[in-house]
Amino acid sequence: MSAAEQTEPVGVPPGWPTTEAEAAALQDELRGRVVLGEPGPPPGEPLVAVGVDVAYDDERDVVVAAAVALDTATLQVVEEATAVGRVAFPYVPGLLAFREIPTVLAALERLRVTPGLVVCDGYGLAHPRRFGLASHLGVVTGLPTIGVAKNPFTFRHEAPGPDRGDTSPLLDGDEEVGRALRTRPGVKPVFVSVGHRTSLGNATAHTLALAPAYRLPETTRAADALCRRALKGLVAG
Repeated sequence: MSAAEQTEPVGVPPGWPTTEAEAAALQDELRGRVVLGEPGPPPGEPLVAVGVDVAYDDERDVVVAAAVALDTATLQVVEEATAVGRVAFPYVPGLLAFREIPTVLAALERLRVTPGLVVCDGYGLAHPRRFGLASHLGVVTGLPTIGVAKNPFTFRHEAPGPDRGDTSPLLDGDEEVGRALRTRPGVKPVFVSVGHRTSLGNATAHTLALAPAYRLPETTRAADALCRRALKGLVAG
């Protein structure tokens, strides 16, 4: 399947933050809009899950975003799209979403299918300011979102049991901000957190269902491969 490709670079939206203080203030405002009281789509029911990921060309100050829609019943790709844009914000830990959001949104908007769940390669509430990319994307789109990260950021956790499906809390002090999830026996866990309009239990169940054979969910694997192909094509061109 060929991806729907963007022909014009994504611009930075008018009024987009340009300083750390502006970004932090907007993050504080948007964080109040995160919906935590909804369970989200029930695991096991037919669903279109969309994985999003980005890749950077640092020399050109360019970011490529990919959105890949999968049928959760078959894990087959339904549709995919890419977008290219300028990096929208400097590198500041805790504010990385501001570098990527405009281009990720452009890729999502190119999909004709409506996502039932968006899976981000990163964090939602498991973020020092409780507002990672998954939460930010969920608030601005209104879609149920979850974050599935490769490492626990700054938070602590006990190792989950060795079997597939074993979990342990991801903690900031006494607060559970996410969950370490073993998707493959004996393989290091992934770290699941709520983004918007989902419960942690359902986010964990969806992640496990989307990862039947590898450590990372198929949504993330597909989006990562697509944005890397798109970036390679951009550089070659």
